[in-house]
Amino acid sequence: MAARIYQRPKNAMQSGRARTAEWVLEFESSEAQRPDPLMGWAGGADTQSQVVLTFPSVAEATAYADRYGIPARVQPTPPRRLKLQAYADNFR
Repeated sequence: MAARIYQRPKNAMQSGRARTAEWVLEFESSEAQRPDPLMGWAGGADTQSQVVLTFPSVAEATAYADRYGIPARVQPTPPRRLKLQAYADNFR
């Protein structure tokens, strides 16, 4: 089962940068989710997709994947783009 390693992005609802320095190893789903006929919730029989492991660095995450023979791909972190503007720009 393949996995992906990525750095957790900042939540849109938070102003701080808590928990954005840790790296996440997440298993990819092997089958598509299907809706439950009674409740309508999406689900499946793949329990491996519920496993989410966190690591302090990308090197530790890749070492874990190599040690247990998990084929993993690392998604690079996109660069932060700051939109710098002055308060006076609101009145132009």
